[in-house]
Amino acid sequence: MSPALARALRVLRPGGGAEDGGEAPSGPGGSRGGDPAAFDRRLIAPMLLGSVCNPINSSMIAVALVPIGAAFGATPSHTAWLVTGLYLATALGQPVIGRLVDTYGPRRLYLLGTGTVGAAGLLGALSPSLGVLIAARVLLGFGTSAAYPASMQLIRRESERTGSDSPAGILTALSVANQTVSVIGPALGGLLIGLGGWRAVFTVNVPLSAACLVLGALYLPTTAPGARSRRPVDLPGMLLFAALLLSAMLFLMSPRAALWYLPVLAALAAAGFAARELRVGEPFIDLRVLGGNLPLLATYLRQFLGYLTSYAFLYGFTQWLEEGRGLRASTAGLVLLPLSLAALTVSGLTGRREAVRAKLVAGSVAQIAGCLVLLACDAGSPVWLLLLGGVVMGVPQGLIGLANQSALYRQSDAARIGTTAGLLRTCTYLGALGSSAADSAFFSHGADTAGMHDLALFMLAGSAALLAVSLLDRSLRTVTPDSRR
Repeated sequence: MSPALARALRVLRPGGGAEDGGEAPSGPGGSRGGDPAAFDRRLIAPMLLGSVCNPINSSMIAVALVPIGAAFGATPSHTAWLVTGLYLATALGQPVIGRLVDTYGPRRLYLLGTGTVGAAGLLGALSPSLGVLIAARVLLGFGTSAAYPASMQLIRRESERTGSDSPAGILTALSVANQTVSVIGPALGGLLIGLGGWRAVFTVNVPLSAACLVLGALYLPTTAPGARSRRPVDLPGMLLFAALLLSAMLFLMSPRAALWYLPVLAALAAAGFAARELRVGEPFIDLRVLGGNLPLLATYLRQFLGYLTSYAFLYGFTQWLEEGRGLRASTAGLVLLPLSLAALTVSGLTGRREAVRAKLVAGSVAQIAGCLVLLACDAGSPVWLLLLGGVVMGVPQGLIGLANQSALYRQSDAARIGTTAGLLRTCTYLGALGSSAADSAFFSHGADTAGMHDLALFMLAGSAALLAVSLLDRSLRTVTPDSRR
């Protein structure tokens, strides 16, 4: 047993959940019961419920944009902020709240975040204007940012407590739960709108939040005040990071010469952030450690590249199916169903084996194959070819995200896994925004076949880069249950 693991086991006793300051009473859910060497399965329900708060709100809104626009007399360019507002808040909130999870423990931030989800849902359901509704979506973004880093922190602690260094099953459960909710989200949103109007899409957050609060209060381990909770929070670093990320993402959303000041602001914020983080004693993001952890940086790059192609296909192919191929929206949705089913199937079949490098290589090769299928499609393509494209592109969705999540778990410093997990999600949303910019550029005159082929070439370049990064990263050969980084 390594010295680090021995120290962790002394801190995280079987009754546990205490941090550096020792063990604290854990309330009604504190006694673990059963085999003290086994993963506490009571943690699974709050982790899964909390983690789906983000994908359910990301997917349900797709079917609510039109009725919301009709209710407030808003144009699509205005209602689009209901989507981008959530993405901006989540991309910023994930690493910030992840750092707070590392500092104060997962329980407090989980309860605060899931409680915010309920408050934001209620605000959205009662919104008198589009502006208030957008504010509710931003609040939702911040609220849903707590559960994932909190879950990663809990998984790491349980693995250290039990001495089991392979949490692949739990990581797979998180991934499959998120994918499943993303699949059923639009259908659930349509059902809710049919029953109670678009406000019901926001109301669903209230019972979801209540369930998370009850399960979290019962079963999440109580954190005792200790040395870690007394460390100062780097608020200036967080603000500079926020300025950097916000200005960069706003420019990515609509890149044009008139917004030249946004990349300038991003560069200035980046310089100030680097200067701050390199000299402060307790930085928000330890750039020295992060800069020296090249495998982790490569994981972030792979996450960005993987989701750049994934989201470009999801949004771009869907638009082309309706405009270029002439399918109705309902039919286009059915054509994309195999994509989600393939992703879920692949995740379920491969999830318990980490095999990080093999999954990344197979996923990137599948993305390349999917891009080639797109290049073969045109306005007269048979339906079976369109379905084939969805199936092929579903395979990497079931491999790449899960592989990067497993790699991050191995490569991250245990004391900062909340922050590093949050940054992984930020890279996901950067890929989503980059894909949105690509779709806008290639479909500037409509989603025609020529634009779709240009988009496929762009995706092909990103997929080839993902394959190259995966093959050249020698550290992936040693990401095994016996090698923690």
